[in-house]
Formats: sequence, structure tokens, C-alpha cells
Amino acid sequence: MSAWLLPESVADVLPSEARRIEELRRSLLDRFRVYGYELVMPPMLEYTESLLGNADASLNLQTFKLLDQASGRMLGLRADTTPQVARIDAHILNRKGVTRLCYCGPVLHTQALGLHTTREPMQCGAELYGCGGVEADLEILNLAVDTLNLSGLKGYRLALSHAGLLAAVVDGEGFSDELIRSLHSRLAQKDRPALEGLLLDASKACRQHVLALLGLYGAVGGSNCVLNRAAELLPRNPKVAAVLNELRTLIARLQETVSAMPTLILDLADLASFDYHSGLIFSAYVEGCPNAILRGGRYDDVGAVYGRARPATGFSVDLRELVSLQAVHSKPKTAIRAPWVYDTELMAVIRELRGQGEVVLQSLPNTAQEEEEFVCDRQLVQANAVWKVVPIGMNQEI
Repeated sequence: MSAWLLPESVADVLPSEARRIEELRRSLLDRFRVYGYELVMPPMLEYTESLLGNADASLNLQTFKLLDQASGRMLGLRADTTPQVARIDAHILNRKGVTRLCYCGPVLHTQALGLHTTREPMQCGAELYGCGGVEADLEILNLAVDTLNLSGLKGYRLALSHAGLLAAVVDGEGFSDELIRSLHSRLAQKDRPALEGLLLDASKACRQHVLALLGLYGAVGGSNCVLNRAAELLPRNPKVAAVLNELRTLIARLQETVSAMPTLILDLADLASFDYHSGLIFSAYVEGCPNAILRGGRYDDVGAVYGRARPATGFSVDLRELVSLQAVHSKPKTAIRAPWVYDTELMAVIRELRGQGEVVLQSLPNTAQEEEEFVCDRQLVQANAVWKVVPIGMNQEI
């Protein structure tokens, strides 16, 4: 076995990609800050009781676990940062009012989530605690759109759904939690035969209503609006009406407040995050990428395991995936070549230039220079006992 091999779906991040990830990280955290979000840095590992206290089965399976030699208790390497941020809000900060928190750091997955994806995403996100109104969801959606726009993505689609819709549709049918969970999973997979199998003992009207969710996908406006079709095809009960009205209000206000509105669609069968979310669910997709590039929504019960369940909404995105989707047009940064000379005046000039933000590369003795990130278009030369920056190729008397 070669010593340089890495595990499956784990890879080094090389200079150009690493620079782009770091530049995006900085610009996103700066944007979060102007919205009033405070940065937190949770630890990479925690006791599994804390890390997975309210996690669904899929997050549990995605979490690497190991035995802590100091305590004898089981530790987990985080596969998602949201439970940690919920713990910070509920147990450590314990503020009475609204709390806005953001984060950016690696997470680890036992299995890659999709083809050509990494098991070590760089997860960046923002979460708002303490407000259960549509206003909080609207703020998070605006910030999510800003995030994707700052990344330089073009032509992405933002899909909306609601975790409470299926429960509203089957209200009064007496379905078990296990059956509802299975229905959510099959709806997310658009698996009609499996859904029909699960609904064999349900009433004809119930089967029609649940299967109708599969076709409730598409535009948010016009005569063929998904919400209008949903009002016609789904049961006319107060719970369904409340969910549809919430989505209608949110879409109207989002269109009023977002300056660079992406293509907006509704996918009322996209309920893959049912175990995690309690209300609005949203995902962003881009052409050529089968997986959602951003996911978010409302998860009001996420802090219950830490003794404080309060309203919560947020989103997260993998910076490595975002950068991989960028069209790379950036040129190498221009730099200044300097000789390696033991000269105090030269070193003073180099320090001053670097203080101004210039890249200065000193040519180390007896070595070749190989850089992909920089192109030297100027050089430091000494003329008349003074070190000056001149274009490369200009003849100077050294």
C-alpha cells in the first residue's frame, strides 16, 4: 500500500482551490456579520449523547464514533454543526431574545452523500433562534440567496416545501409516526409504487391526496401555480390551508425583498428533511449537479434535548462544493521577484511592500521557482545603492 494514498472520498485541497475556498469563507462571514450574525466555533468532537441527542437515524449513521480514553465514554466527530449551535444557544448563551449565530468549519461523514462528493465538507451556515414568525424565515432566505450570489453561481433554482404538509394531508387518518416517516422518505424519492404499497389500507381519498403531492412541482406564479393546484387537489382542511397560506405569504414577501431573485419553484414532495425540520424547507439546485448545493429551513425542536426548545431557522452550505461549481476566470496574482541578498535595506523595502499587500517572492539560492498562484511581473533591483521596483525585463545596473 502506497504511503500517499488517501481514504475513499477524501482529498487534499490544492493551492488554487484552497485560495478560492478561503476567499469565499471570508466574504460569507463578512456578509453574515452585516446581518448581525455572531461567529461561533464549536469543537470537532463531542460526547455522542450531546452531539446526537435528537439526531435522526441518517445523521447517526453519518457520524464517526470513537472511545474517549480519558473518560471511557463514546465520542462523535461532528457530521453536522447545527446540533452544536443549538446546544450553544440553549445551554451556554441562554439568551432571552433573538440570537443570530453563524459558523464555518469542516464536518466528517462516514459515507459520501453523492457521486464525486467529499466525506469532509467545509460546512458554512447561519441560524436564527427565538423568532417563530415568517419574518425570521424571510431573513434566512435572503441571507441564503446572498450566499449563493456571493459565490458567483448563475442560474440556480430555489425550491421551497414544508415539513408539516404531509401530516396536514393525512390528518385524522390515524397513521403511525413510523408510517408517516416512511411516506416522507418515499415522497422525497418520488417513488410512486412504494407509496402505493404503503397506502394499501388507506382510504381512496387519502391515497389520492398523498399521491397528488408527487405532481405538485413547478412554478410559483401564473395560472398553473403549484399553490393553486395544491388547494384544488389536497384536502380542504384548516391545517393544509395554513401550510399553503404560509408558503404563499413567504413567497410574496421574498419576491418583494430580494433584489436578485433566483428562479423560484415549489416541490411539495421534497420532504427528505422531515425528521429534522418542523416547518419551511428550502433547497438550492444548479444545472449539472444532482445534489442540493444549499439546504435549510425551520427546526423549532432542535434545542429540546438541551433543555430549551425554542423557534429556530437556518441553512448550511458546503464551500468545497460551491467552489467546485464556480467558473474559474481568475488570473494568478501579480507578484514582485526579489533576490536573496543579506542586505538590511532590501529587507526593509520587502517588509514595507508586504505591509502594503504586495506579494514579494524571494529567489532562494540554487533553487528553481515554481508557483501556480503568482506571476512575477516586477522585480526588485538595486540602482545607485537604492532598491527599486521595476518591470521584469527592464535593464538595470545592479
